[in-house]
Amino acid sequence: FRLALVQLHVSAVKSDNLQRACGLVREASAKGAKLVALPECFNSPYGTQYFKEYAEKIPGESTQKLSEVAKECSIYLIGGSIPEEDGGKLYNTCTVFGPDGALLAKHRKVHLFDINVPGKIQFKESETLSPGNSFSMFDTPYCKVGLGICYDMRFAEMAQIYGQKGCQLLIYPGAFNMTTGPAHWELLQRGRAVDNQLYVATVSPARDEKASYVAWGHSTVVNPWGEVIAKAGAEETVVYTDIDLKKLAEIRQQIPILSQKRCDLYGVEMKK
Repeated sequence: FRLALVQLHVSAVKSDNLQRACGLVREASAKGAKLVALPECFNSPYGTQYFKEYAEKIPGESTQKLSEVAKECSIYLIGGSIPEEDGGKLYNTCTVFGPDGALLAKHRKVHLFDINVPGKIQFKESETLSPGNSFSMFDTPYCKVGLGICYDMRFAEMAQIYGQKGCQLLIYPGAFNMTTGPAHWELLQRGRAVDNQLYVATVSPARDEKASYVAWGHSTVVNPWGEVIAKAGAEETVVYTDIDLKKLAEIRQQIPILSQKRCDLYGVEMKK
């Protein structure tokens, strides 16, 4: 089945972001994509100073638009993420809509991005955001899909549990920056893919050098052998790739790590 990643240029005007995102989703659908994904924070600039101003309830304006375009195009739509307000708290939240426009999953970013690389970057999402407390998976006629957002990708245990639960594709809307992007963006995806013998896709906003937070871009798809099979540059674009589940089955048969794990010696478990 065909997967499309929409590497969107995000502006400060929410209505423009929504309009352009929906336009590119329609374009992806017209080119045969059955599963389309948007980037992290696709409706607002990324930054702790913006989250409160742009935050919405779910359902709300942005998710309503996503639901409508998913139904119009009859696709599975992974709505990147938006700042969500719920009960006085803010979350970084990804919603997924089915071909009938129904909400299939809602993933709140589990691991908040609080880092300090001296002389390079300091960022503290926890100043404004609260963490999510659950894994998020959804079924399609093609395969089961697991969701994470950006920093979630650094936590191998999360991907391993998705693999144990039968996911064959992991999707991470993310916005790595100009320090962590060149260092770890592709490396982490290849690690998650080869460790768990599944497909990994990441969707970044396009790079905007004038933004307060500059995203690395380079939305990517990695196959279960650890090969990069599709990759964007820094500009706004749509990346297409065909996900071959037969290849996934072959790789798992050739190197049967999933059945050879020593569960008598170690294990990773989902607590809730």
